[in-house]
Amino acid sequence: MSKLTILLYPDPRLHTVAQPVTEVNDEIRQLIKDMGETMYAAPGVGLAATQVDVHQRIIVIDTSPARDSLRAYINPEILEATGIADCDEGCLSVPGIYEKTQRAQHVRVRALGADGEPFEHEAEGLEAVCIQHEMDHLDGKVFVERLSRLKQQRILAKIKKRQREAA
Repeated sequence: MSKLTILLYPDPRLHTVAQPVTEVNDEIRQLIKDMGETMYAAPGVGLAATQVDVHQRIIVIDTSPARDSLRAYINPEILEATGIADCDEGCLSVPGIYEKTQRAQHVRVRALGADGEPFEHEAEGLEAVCIQHEMDHLDGKVFVERLSRLKQQRILAKIKKRQREAA
């Protein structure tokens, strides 16, 4: 397995809408393994294929305390979303930035697994928020774009300052 490169905001490729996976094959299964390795190394709890410049509808998530329960969602769809969760949200594509966001507290999702078989999964709390966050990436959206224009400008200024300091 190889560690993939995570695109950093405001890279325009993060705004690419991912295309559905038409066949779950060995190449897709390898991508899922590589995405998992990349997510764990970052470290994070979720990663969308869009974030590693692969524009297919695949996300991986592991919110387990032991970090040993990687779940892949291929072509995920939210069937039901209820409640409201206010949480500090961060993103591997926007490192070091955490902001309060609102998401559904509970979701029911349908997707294909790495075996190509369809499944439904219900998630609450952090796992539900993570699924919604990663699915936003598949639609070309980054969580900071859910924030006010002022907060977005401050985040971009902070990112540009970090880039200048690193250069």
